[in-house]
Amino acid sequence: MLIPSIDLMGGRIVQLVQGEKLKLAFDDFEYWIERFSKYPVVQLIDLDAAMRQGENRALIEMFCKRLPCQVGGGLRTAADGRALLDAGARRVIYGSSLFGAAQEGEARRHKLISLEFAEELKKTLGEEALVFSVDTKGGQVAVKGWKDSVALTPEEAVTWLEDYCAAFLYTHVDTEGTMTGFPIDVAAILRATTAKQLIVAGGIKERAEVDALDAMGVDAVAGMAVYSGAMEA
Repeated sequence: MLIPSIDLMGGRIVQLVQGEKLKLAFDDFEYWIERFSKYPVVQLIDLDAAMRQGENRALIEMFCKRLPCQVGGGLRTAADGRALLDAGARRVIYGSSLFGAAQEGEARRHKLISLEFAEELKKTLGEEALVFSVDTKGGQVAVKGWKDSVALTPEEAVTWLEDYCAAFLYTHVDTEGTMTGFPIDVAAILRATTAKQLIVAGGIKERAEVDALDAMGVDAVAGMAVYSGAMEA
């Protein structure tokens, strides 16, 4: 399945290369809503919130009213997710807030993954509403708008978090926005690691890749290929 992506920054739809360099920007929202209305799910990410430099809340609420969205970007508490679900999001995406070293005096079962927070999210929001984002840069889990990383492999992160969410979103940051192709071997390893829905993103350039991933039981998020016109969507 192809999942189109809407990344928001500064009140516009944008496409960045590797999460840093702005390549494309649009503000013709109606056109893209119309284009994506046939899809069962659309991915909506608030990049400003993910990078901790503002938010695009009004736009997110508008898109959620018009399209079936899974929404992420800067979610830190269960209340953040509840607010988005109440605003019409179908599912919410948590990433950075699940990872990192424990605070002083905090009792945790894993030194770099907050399983306690994952458990709280499942209890409060329900497993079916949760997508956990495991983004990787240079083979390690990347956090905080991909500016920092933690000493975890994606396989380790997915294995520990398996019991708490409905789906995993894996972004290969090294190829994100480059349209150089997604590393299919990485998808195969992750598919073998989890029984949950697996969604991958990062560098997808053509329909043949989406079909190859689909044959493995993996869903694909496409952004740059769609917005640049390289792939029909």
